[in-house]
Amino acid sequence: MSNEIKIHEPKEFEIKPYIHHTKYHETNQQGIINHSNYINWMEDARMNMLEQMGLGFKQMEELEITSPVLAVSIEYRSAVKFDDSVVIETKCLSYDGHKMEIAYRMYDKETGEDRAVAKSTHCFLNKSGVPISVNRIYPELDTKGFTFT
Repeated sequence: MSNEIKIHEPKEFEIKPYIHHTKYHETNQQGIINHSNYINWMEDARMNMLEQMGLGFKQMEELEITSPVLAVSIEYRSAVKFDDSVVIETKCLSYDGHKMEIAYRMYDKETGEDRAVAKSTHCFLNKSGVPISVNRIYPELDTKGFTFT
């Protein structure tokens, strides 16, 4: 298995949003998507963003890097219902090699109405759970992968 790192140059970056089509099992008794599902969507959107950058979760695992959640905040703006499609835009707000903060904008695909805005903060750990500095261990990730912030 190769640990070769292939990161897109920043000028090639145009992160495409993640689109989630809601499922019936995500609803509550009122037919509205339960608030806890938004965090799962954020995870999917973050994975999508990192894959587009050339550093998907599978590659991170091969490099023995994990990126656990330190904090999450969500501001709900309007209800999402079964069978809606939600577009989730992601943007890396900050990155210092140790932590990164990602912003999310979730809106209705058809109407453009905002559904929620959110942020998540993540750190980087090695396989033993020890905090690492990505820019020291993998400088090619740091200089090419996260400069688009």
